[in-house]
Amino acid sequence: MDTLPVEVDLVYLWVDGDDPAWLEKKQKYSPHTNTASRSESNHKARYSDNNELRYALRSAEQHVPWIRQIFIVTDDQRPQWLDISHPRIKVVDHREILPTEILPSFNSTIIEQYLYRIPGLSEHFLYANDDMFFNADLTPGFFFAEDGCPIVRVKHKLMGKWHYRIKRMLGTKLGQYAHTLSEAARMIYAKFGVSYPGVPHHNVDSYRKSDFREAVEVVFAKEIEAAKFNRVRARNDVQRFAFSLYALYKGCAHLRYVGRSESSRILLYRHDFERYIKKYQPKLFCLNDNQHLQDHHRKQVEPILSAYFPVKAAFEI
Repeated sequence: MDTLPVEVDLVYLWVDGDDPAWLEKKQKYSPHTNTASRSESNHKARYSDNNELRYALRSAEQHVPWIRQIFIVTDDQRPQWLDISHPRIKVVDHREILPTEILPSFNSTIIEQYLYRIPGLSEHFLYANDDMFFNADLTPGFFFAEDGCPIVRVKHKLMGKWHYRIKRMLGTKLGQYAHTLSEAARMIYAKFGVSYPGVPHHNVDSYRKSDFREAVEVVFAKEIEAAKFNRVRARNDVQRFAFSLYALYKGCAHLRYVGRSESSRILLYRHDFERYIKKYQPKLFCLNDNQHLQDHHRKQVEPILSAYFPVKAAFEI
């Protein structure tokens, strides 16, 4: 399917973790954490801006020009290079979508749970982190099936109802992110008795707003309520992967197992970016920053991306 009889929007989260005002606020509300921490949940990688959003938008304009609206969700910030007057760009502040009582939040997992509240968001939307890029000309049918339901991309790794075996094997070595993925699978199995082996491809995902709302407000409401005050990532966060698994359970999504040529997560501290891209030619790639990346790795990001996406987008000043 090349087209959908509906409109599709694209949503990004963005933060400038070097902004002094933002850093002061974060320290005020999370005094026992700091972005110099090496912890997975609060490392600087969660908040550093390597200017990826500029190139993510270039990739979107080049490869998915059919996107109706691009929403950029921020915490009272604006990229200086972004033309916010452009009709296809809308900057959404956390205050517009998050419950007042949990503001401010520095936890992207919590913030993601309220994406469906974005004013004017279409029923069908894509969600991406700012380090995720379109690398081929793609149609709406790449993200949504003919029935309009999203395609859920996962990779073949043990998960599903076998989550407890992973925990038993790894014990405390299971990191915070992997733990929340495992918990997402556990909740689906506990509530509905079904499992879907695999882990998310960690790249651009597709959703229906109505499914998202139902997952947050009804299916996982109790678990989300218990975690919503986590200022930074925590082990009881409800990962949005659970929302996709729920859509699969109720027959409103399609499972697809993918390899590197369709979706690649590239770790700069481990992979040679250019060699990796040339070898696999992925349609989507994530240039992932995490707690293992050093500052000298981060300095490589913009030169690499500027060479790969050199054409200035209409969204740039």
